Amino acid sequence: MNIEPTDATLGAVVTGVRLAALTGDEWHAIESVFHDYAVLIFPEQYATALEQTEFARRFGEIEHLYGDSGVVPVSNQRSDGSLLEDEDPAMQIMRGNEGWHTDSSYMPLAAKASVLSAHVVPMAGGETEWADMRAAYGALDETTREHIADLSAYHSIRYSQAQIGHTDPGYAGYGFDVEEPPLRSLVKIHPVTGRPSLFIGRHAYGIPDLQPDDSEKLLRDLLDFACQPPRTHRREWKPGDIAIWDNRCVLHRARPYDHAEPRSMRHTRIAGDPRSEAAAPVG
Repeated sequence: MNIEPTDATLGAVVTGVRLAALTGDEWHAIESVFHDYAVLIFPEQYATALEQTEFARRFGEIEHLYGDSGVVPVSNQRSDGSLLEDEDPAMQIMRGNEGWHTDSSYMPLAAKASVLSAHVVPMAGGETEWADMRAAYGALDETTREHIADLSAYHSIRYSQAQIGHTDPGYAGYGFDVEEPPLRSLVKIHPVTGRPSLFIGRHAYGIPDLQPDDSEKLLRDLLDFACQPPRTHRREWKPGDIAIWDNRCVLHRARPYDHAEPRSMRHTRIAGDPRSEAAAPVG
């Protein structure tokens, strides 16, 4: 097994291993470097849906939205091969995912990690980009760290989708039925490594004790500062690639592409530990 770090502060490409047939030593090595690099990319795996689910389950329980399958398609292509229209609710969700975010922060229990595999990719665009919130926190000046130390923000997919003009999901979209948005600290301590990181992204809004304009500006300024090189890594997908990232310290986003071309990915989301990923009490 070979581990090649990217030129960013996060991420490594792992080769020389088959995820569908891991030995015990290989798994322990992957688990260890996962906490070091926060994003691991495995080329040429060509994982089936079952193999992807079994790999994800090594990291924890699968979030309930996936049911028994363990995977959800992230695709602009229907099963008959036709392409979704841009107005389709599923396309609106994917368009929203082009903003920096962490998975399930808008749910009472945020996600621990996510797995994404590539099956059909467009000629250009459609990459995934990750941003290191550990390094972002470390690069903040002391005044900003003190200012945000005790601040929290609400997280809502209703809020984030509304920012792109998508106010009606058109279906019972995951997270749209959450009546009381969870409140989460802007600074998160990783439950395994103990490293602090920013916990922000497009779902975050409405910092209590701040005026709305001040809250919006602070969150926007933090996001703009955080998601800059050398703290970002972009993957140009190839069919057969599979990646896993740590939602507890990483933001990610999809990049635009020509919707006249198919893009087909599979996503699996690993549930967080209630001891560290549950929302803060409100009130």
